[in-house]
Amino acid sequence: MDEKKVKTNPEPMVPHFVASDFNSTTKLADNHAEDEEYNPFEHRQTENPNSTAGSLAHLLKSSLGTGILAMPVAFKNAGLLFGGIGTIIIGLICTHCVHILVKTSHSVCKRTRIPVLGFAETAERVFQYGPIKTRGMANFSRNFVDYGLMATYFSAGCVYIVFIGNSLHKVINALGELDWDVRIYILFTMIPILAIGQIRQLKFLVPFSALANVFIVITFGITLYYIFKDPLVFHDKPGFTSFSTLPLFFSTVIFAMEGIGVVMPVENSMAKPQHFLGCPGVLNTAMGTVIVLYAVIGFFGYVRYGENAAGSITLNLPTEDVLSKIVQILIAVAILFTFGLQFYVPMDILWRKVQNKIPKDKHNISQIAIRTGIMILMGGLALAVPNLEPFIGLVGAIFFSSLGLLVPCVVETVFLWPNELGKFKWILVKNVVFGVFAIFALFSGSYVSIEEIIALYTRKDHTE
Repeated sequence: MDEKKVKTNPEPMVPHFVASDFNSTTKLADNHAEDEEYNPFEHRQTENPNSTAGSLAHLLKSSLGTGILAMPVAFKNAGLLFGGIGTIIIGLICTHCVHILVKTSHSVCKRTRIPVLGFAETAERVFQYGPIKTRGMANFSRNFVDYGLMATYFSAGCVYIVFIGNSLHKVINALGELDWDVRIYILFTMIPILAIGQIRQLKFLVPFSALANVFIVITFGITLYYIFKDPLVFHDKPGFTSFSTLPLFFSTVIFAMEGIGVVMPVENSMAKPQHFLGCPGVLNTAMGTVIVLYAVIGFFGYVRYGENAAGSITLNLPTEDVLSKIVQILIAVAILFTFGLQFYVPMDILWRKVQNKIPKDKHNISQIAIRTGIMILMGGLALAVPNLEPFIGLVGAIFFSSLGLLVPCVVETVFLWPNELGKFKWILVKNVVFGVFAIFALFSGSYVSIEEIIALYTRKDHTE
């Protein structure tokens, strides 16, 4: 590993309290006064820290990816009224889950006197120092989050590769009057992907995130121009479609909004981490912006394109217009730049797990080989399923619903159990409701997405 790498999840210091000190949750509560005396932010030693603005750019970029462009098709699966209300509610739930995860992490840092904890380490320590019956799950919880995050972001990276390939396919085929298969463009996409995926420091990805944000804003502007340039027709768009397609709506919106794996690395690498939560704060500013943009693009994109809404709204734009071609190229480059940030998260986790098993003088070549091998595997999966819409739904249902919604609720509940769950244990009730919703999105969204993929390729086989 590069010695100057940002240590977003360093090895924890020896905690002030040990497991034997926590024979009951009452004992943990007795240490509140001492908790307040320890400020983990003052003890962090982060090399190459990110500014507040840079952290905001990263967080925005983690949520403003391919998912927002799929919002019209999400609305197609829900209807105008239900889609609008549902998007806002899911956005607020996602924001809340990120908030409780970060807040719990800060509290665990205080109680264990550790300056910084990542997502997996937070889950581990919560169970380790929680109720006696949960302590045996500490190692499992850490591994569940670690391997879940790797699977989540490697899968999201596959979606990004498919998206870039589809965008290039539409533009270049139209310009050159070609009839090349989308898989050829996915192979072309792998060339820059293999390069940007070698960037190992979060700080060096800030310029890419900033440029990607600019390109996405331009793309949104031009896309809105196409949406509003002709009169919109509302009367033929239902307020609610059907229950059978709701799982696709939920899983697509969750995929679009969740950036749970990026949250802790970004917060942990901030020069002023106290700016992350609070009002307005980095989190609230980023997620407020995201919710508004998602609702606008989804609502009006569906009104414009209706049942023809594609897996990305940019694919609905007329191929003959120069402006449309510019949009396709800009968004492809923006998503390419975003790939580095998305790939950083799982590789940071994987490298921490294997680096001690590799001689130090071979760290650099090993990183290059591991990163290259994984990106080639991701490209192979993208070649196998080059259709965007069901792929997005499947990734959102399986990974983002479990890690982004379910795990934060479980972590907060265990940490506050049993005496700090609020009046009438409202925090427990709230987390159970959110947990049930996450499980529903996971199973129903996975089933419907897999069904869509099977139907898609069955139709292709019959056509051929």
